[in-house]
Amino acid sequence: MVGPMSAPPGTVDAHHHLWVRARHPQPWIDPATMAAIDADFTPADLARVTRPVGVTGTVLVQANSTEAETVDLLGVAADDPVIRGVVGWLDVTAPDVTERLGRLRAARGGYLLVGVRYSVQDEPDPAFLDRVDVRRGITAVGAAGLAFDLLVRQHQLGAAGRLARDLPEVRFVLDHLGKPALGGTDLDGWARDLHALAGAANATAKLSGLVTEVHRAPWTPQDLRPAVDHALDAFGPDRLMFGSDWPVCLLASSYPRWVDTLAELLDPLGDGERAAIWRHTARRVYRLESA
Repeated sequence: MVGPMSAPPGTVDAHHHLWVRARHPQPWIDPATMAAIDADFTPADLARVTRPVGVTGTVLVQANSTEAETVDLLGVAADDPVIRGVVGWLDVTAPDVTERLGRLRAARGGYLLVGVRYSVQDEPDPAFLDRVDVRRGITAVGAAGLAFDLLVRQHQLGAAGRLARDLPEVRFVLDHLGKPALGGTDLDGWARDLHALAGAANATAKLSGLVTEVHRAPWTPQDLRPAVDHALDAFGPDRLMFGSDWPVCLLASSYPRWVDTLAELLDPLGDGERAAIWRHTARRVYRLESA
């Protein structure tokens, strides 16, 4: 088993954020209930938590739904060799997605754009992912050689599965396993839809963001085990990747505690299977070496 506060050599954190609120406000942060992350988080702060646990590469993910933030994140990544790629925001409903992607790639650090994310979880329309304009935009993302991150809630997983099956040419990455309600007893619907999504060979998923989905405190690794076991059964190690969701994870866990917890949950796997989750899947799906 991986030792305390360490990850295997070459670990890639496939999901974290950075923000400076004076430049890009984060209105979703509630100062009362989310005080732990009601602050700025910079590359220096990232280094302080990743370096001690052995993370040597990361994927920086958008948090503010603006192209302006994505441009800034690309510039940040260009100055930080640890950040290997950026998943930026783009309005996938826009008629000119290809042109917008071109402008992002022309920005400083644009070669580090490896994926696009849109906050589907905030869309009230249950058929949002079935819309023609949305699918047209996501198809353009795939045609540009980029992955599309699925930020959905549990009740939207079924639509995500339809999308992945209908657009086999797009690489899809499910964030936070679709946010299952953990700590309870009923995961049947979530597990069914997760397996359906995994039936699409072009879909992968991140073991990330789980600690903030446990609906009780304090949580234990056993609260997370059902979700991780279902994900392993559905996707297999070769289509799963480690992500910290830092600094959002600080609402429920320190960075090293999440690393240690995941190491414990993955301990029964073979060396090659663990290596896929800790680094190889992220490198392949996000094409980090070419970036």
